[in-house]
Formats: sequence, C-alpha cells, structure tokens
Amino acid sequence: MLKVTGNGSITTCDGITRRDFLQIGTLGALGLTMANFAALQAKGNVAKGNDEKACIMIFNLGAPSQIDTWDMKPNAPSEIRGPFKPIRTNNPDIQISEIFPLHAKLADKFSLVRSCYHTAAAVHDTGHQMMQTGRLFTGGINTPHVGCALEFLKGRRNELPAHVLLPEPMGATGGGMPHGQDGGFLGKAYDPFTLNADPSKKDFKVPDLLPPTEIGEARLQRRRELREVVDDAVKNFEASQNAQLMDTNFASAYRLMTSTKAREAFDLTKEPLKVRERYGMTRFGQSCLLARRLVEAGVRFVTINTFITVFDEITWDIHGSKPFTSIAGMKDIVAPMYDQGYSALIEDLHQRGMLDNTMVCNLAEFGRTPKINPAGGRDHWPQCWTMYFAGGGVKGGRIVGKSDEIGAYPAERPVSPSEIVATIYHSLGLDITSHLPGPQGRPFSLVDYGTQPIKELF
Repeated sequence: MLKVTGNGSITTCDGITRRDFLQIGTLGALGLTMANFAALQAKGNVAKGNDEKACIMIFNLGAPSQIDTWDMKPNAPSEIRGPFKPIRTNNPDIQISEIFPLHAKLADKFSLVRSCYHTAAAVHDTGHQMMQTGRLFTGGINTPHVGCALEFLKGRRNELPAHVLLPEPMGATGGGMPHGQDGGFLGKAYDPFTLNADPSKKDFKVPDLLPPTEIGEARLQRRRELREVVDDAVKNFEASQNAQLMDTNFASAYRLMTSTKAREAFDLTKEPLKVRERYGMTRFGQSCLLARRLVEAGVRFVTINTFITVFDEITWDIHGSKPFTSIAGMKDIVAPMYDQGYSALIEDLHQRGMLDNTMVCNLAEFGRTPKINPAGGRDHWPQCWTMYFAGGGVKGGRIVGKSDEIGAYPAERPVSPSEIVATIYHSLGLDITSHLPGPQGRPFSLVDYGTQPIKELF
C-alpha cells in the first residue's frame, strides 16, 4: 500500500481527504506508486503509440492429462490410453480427444507443443512458478510473473491496469509455496490488478476500481468537477519531485476510478446475452469474455486461472479418489465448460480482428502419469505434457515436439518452461535479452541465458 504524507490537504465531497485517498490502498491495488511511475518515466516506458500486442494466459491449474486431451495414444494398452477416443479436427494433421468437440472445429487456429517437461519436484507450486515466470524460485528470489515484467518494461496503455488477474489468485495447492502470480522482486507496485470476484454471478462488480454503488450520477458529476480542482491544485501543491509524482499518481488513480472506459471494460452487461451464453455462464466462460473485453479496452496482459485450488472443487487434478475426480469426471464436469469458454474466446478474437495481435496460451504445471492408477485417475507427471498457443503471431495447425509411445517422455524436441516464457515475451515484441533490476539492484535477465522462443510456432 502506498502511503504518502505532506502538508497539503484537499477534502472530497464524500469527506475523504486527498491523503486518505492515497492511503486506503487504491494505488497499491492498481500497481501505481511513485517509484513505479518514476521508473517508467526514467526508462521511457510510459505507454504510448500504437503498441497493440497483448496476451491472454489461461492457466489450467491442476494439470490436464496429456493422454486424455491433446496427445492421445489410441494404440497403447487400455491402462495407458484411457477411456476416450481421438476425433478428427478441421486440420488433417491434428487429432484430439472427443471431450473437446468445439476445439476440433478450430484446430487450424492453435498449435500444440507435445514435448513440455521440467525436472523439479512433482508438486503443483513448483510448476506454477516455472510456467509463469520461467524459473524455479531458489535462494529466496521470487521472479516476477511474465505479465508483471511486461508492465515494468512497457507500462500501461491508458488508465486501465497493464495486467489483470481473473477471477482471483491461485489458492492452496498443497505445497505451501509462492505460485508466481505477482511482481516478485519487482515489488508489489507491479502486482496484477486482481478481480477477486466471480464474473458469472448476477451481482458481479469490480472492487477497488468502480465508484461505490451508493454514489449517484449527481455525486459522480461533483467528483468529476472535483478532479478539475485537484488538477489545478496540483500545479501549486508542493515544489518537490516526490510531491509532483504524488499528484500524478493521485490524478491517475482518480481517473481510473471515475473512468467511463474502465467501467465499461469490466461491465459484462454491455455484452448481448447471446454472446455471454456462447462463452458459457460459468466462472471460466465469463472470465474468458471479460479477458476479451479488457484486451479490447487496452489491457496488455490477462491471466485466467481456470481453477483456484485443487481442494475445494473438481479440477484437472484427476487422482481418482475423493476429493478429486476420476478421468470420467473430467469429461462430465471440467471439459464441457472449458471447451465452450476457450472456443468462444478464439472465435470472438478472430471475428473481431484481434487474434493476430493477441496471443492466447494455455499452460499447466505438469502432465499426468501415463498409467491409470487403481482409483481410476492419473497422478502428477512433470516428465512430459502438452501446452498450446494461438494468435499473437503463432501459426495455427502445427505440432511441435513429440512424446514417446505412451506419452511419458519427450521423444523429439523437448521444451522447457523457460522456452515457454520466452515464446510469450517474443509474441509481445519484447527483447528476451532485456534485463530487470533484480535483488540488490543486480541485473536479472528475462529468461535464462541461451534460451530461445519456440521458433517453430511462428
């Protein structure tokens, strides 16, 4: 939370002083601090120009089984191949599981990477760290989420945050470690704006961004008039550089809270009911629709957690025994809402002419064991799994890498987490040789030295 003190005092029509406004946490929620803004100004990274590249990261918390989804092994023994059959897609080179019939209609839009792996412990948290930051956290150094690093390097385009996390941050997944969904060593100023709400609920609203519901239009107009007073007061408030930055931050935060563009970007009621239903009236489906609206409004990066935890709901974590689900449960509960939400997002971005400039990447922390366990599920398996990409310069309908005959290990072109993250940076137009100011001010490379994007995708 940013806390600013000074000699000046301005009181709003609601009885809130200028200083109170800065201290209630709004600026912290928006990731906008004096140090943040000063750093961006110094580096010339305050957003400007026609930089339209964006990314929507769908993180499939819980980890889908590669063999039951996008890398099927129909000729393997039954205890390997599982209960599902492969189906044809609109791309003759790609077959996927029958549980994704809507994916099958747009396989020409996405490309699969079937040889992902990592060598860390087979726990959810380590995979979350590596797949979202490119590194395993060691030595007390937490590296920033790729969307947070993007905000540091390029700033925001307008009054909206540069990075939004939907619908809320990852919760407990068993390891008790950080998940890699924040600014890490860059500091909380670069944490994403977090929704912390279910956009599928009828009473959905965005906390800490929109004006309180009790503020009517008349009072809202008075606030707009007050902003003019604040802008005038800024000119004569204090002469110091810090005070000037404080004024800039106050004005930026105030513009966000009263911004028509911000309100409309988060307002799903602006969408026709038919569009909302196409995405599915589920938490994931409406998060996908909200992600499209946010990118359309100028947000650079949106992270969608398909699930929040592996404990309180049925997820991709198909161990079989309770409280988890079996492979069949994945088909009945998880796959339909996921298939609907993702396919609607890709179709919508394509129809609106946004897909070429918006990467949609579908990631997970690891895969699942090739052999079905006695409970009818599959367990954690970081040795090989599939992820996929669409838009943002990615050529659709391609397959990169290959797993062995039972989907246990990469047989061709193994792909590491750092290569995945480098691919996202590349799509966003960032130089992967760039550095961030790491702990104690030491330069910290975006990705491990020598790491390259997955060039076969482009």
